[in-house]
Amino acid sequence: MKTPQVICVPGSVAPAAQRYRPLVEAVRDSAELYLKDLEVYREATPPPDYTIDEELETIDRFADSKSLARFHLVGYSGGGFISLAYAATRPHRINSLGLFEPARIPGQLTNEESAFFSLLESKLRGLDGPEFMNVFVREQVKPGVQVQPPPTTVSPEMQKRPAGIAALIRQFEAYRFDRQLLSACRFPVFYAYGDLSHDEQAMKAGILARLFPDVHVQRFSGVHHFVPPEQIYTPAHVRALTELWSAAELSLQE
Repeated sequence: MKTPQVICVPGSVAPAAQRYRPLVEAVRDSAELYLKDLEVYREATPPPDYTIDEELETIDRFADSKSLARFHLVGYSGGGFISLAYAATRPHRINSLGLFEPARIPGQLTNEESAFFSLLESKLRGLDGPEFMNVFVREQVKPGVQVQPPPTTVSPEMQKRPAGIAALIRQFEAYRFDRQLLSACRFPVFYAYGDLSHDEQAMKAGILARLFPDVHVQRFSGVHHFVPPEQIYTPAHVRALTELWSAAELSLQE
């Protein structure tokens, strides 16, 4: 069987090398992982003409540079939104899709989704720096969950994050997408989320379960959106992903 070729897209907080280090170490040579950082952080501040389409087009170019006509796609948080948009608009390139807590599902929001994201955006409005990050983190976990506060000394890379997150949120809203495209996808999908994350993650899992023809949802105990990556990519989670890739590769040979 061919070694799975996998592109991994991170979220808006940690870069790809940090987010996916435990996954890379765990799969070893059972899959070839290619880490693709977000274009919103390509410069010190988000480009004024930045769009989600730019993220999708650069994944195309990145895959082409690795000679990948088809590949497995893994997305976390903001990278999950981008991965959903990419997979649905370019299904001919996708062997499977693995998601951990996508920041949002592209397309017209349900009333429940709108209520959550409107409240989040209202609480973030006008904030910057550590204050922005504190609210951004706190609002995405269940009440009472203790989250480690952001460090008082912030690296130059992390200084980009509040502006990048704000730009992503604006573009999530601006991106035009028909959710029925997801119903036409024939590749298998794995959706994982933590039981300590805000209930909107379970809500999104339910929405995607009604849209994708072939989707498996798994909830992990003691995990939320902002735990260290080694607490997300546990042996059980890694096994679920490698089984997803292997099954997809076998189905392509039939």
